Amino acid sequence: TTCPTCGGAGRVRASQGFFAIERTCPRCGGEGRIISDPCATCRGHGQVRRKRTLQVRIPAGVDDGARIRLAGEGDAGARGGPRGDLYIFVSVRPHDLFERDGLDLLCTVPVPMTTAALGGEIEAPCLSDGDAGEGQANRLSVKVPEGTQTGRTVRIRGRGMPSLRSRERGDLVVELFVETPTRLNARQKALMQELADLCGEQQHPESSGFLNKARRFWEDVTGG
Repeated sequence: TTCPTCGGAGRVRASQGFFAIERTCPRCGGEGRIISDPCATCRGHGQVRRKRTLQVRIPAGVDDGARIRLAGEGDAGARGGPRGDLYIFVSVRPHDLFERDGLDLLCTVPVPMTTAALGGEIEAPCLSDGDAGEGQANRLSVKVPEGTQTGRTVRIRGRGMPSLRSRERGDLVVELFVETPTRLNARQKALMQELADLCGEQQHPESSGFLNKARRFWEDVTGG
C-alpha cells in the first residue's frame, strides 16, 4: 500500500527555522510503498539468512592468497534480482617437508657422511606423478655425487608444482645435508681416527684454503 508518511513520494520535508530539508522517508525507505501485512518469516524484506556448506574445487597448483570465485553463491539480489558471487581466499598451510618457491619445490634431505664421501643414491619425497609406477608415486631416487658437501642441490625437472594457466610444471630442488654420525662405539671411533690420520689437504680442500686465509689474517694483525 501507499506509504501514509510520504504519500508515495518516498521523501519527506522537515522545516528548521527558515530552511526546509528534504530527506528519505524513514518509514518506507524511499520506496513510497509499505507492506501492510508483512511475512512473519522475513518481515517483509523478502530474504532470509541461512547457513550452507559448499564443496569447493581447489585447482592444482593454487598458491597462497589465490582467489576463487563461485558464481551465484553470494547474497540474494534485491527485489528478486540475481544473486551475487562468493569469493574464497586460499591460505596454504606450511608443509613438514616441502617449501614452495613459485612453481619449484624445495626439500632438504639428510645424507649419511659415508654416502656423501663415497657417492651413492638416496630416496627423496616428491609429489605424486601419474606416470610413476605403483609404490613409487611419492618417492624417487636421487644420485649423490662423490664428495658431496652440505648445501649442494640436485634439481629434478618436472617434479614441482603444476601451473594454473598452462601445462608447465616446476622442478623439485633437493638440498643435501651431510649428517655427522653420533654415539660412536670404540671401534667406530678408532676407524674414524684412522681415517682422519690418513686424510690430508687434498681430501679437505675447503678447510685447507680457510686455514691459509686465517694464517694470512693473523700474520697481518700481529705483523709476524
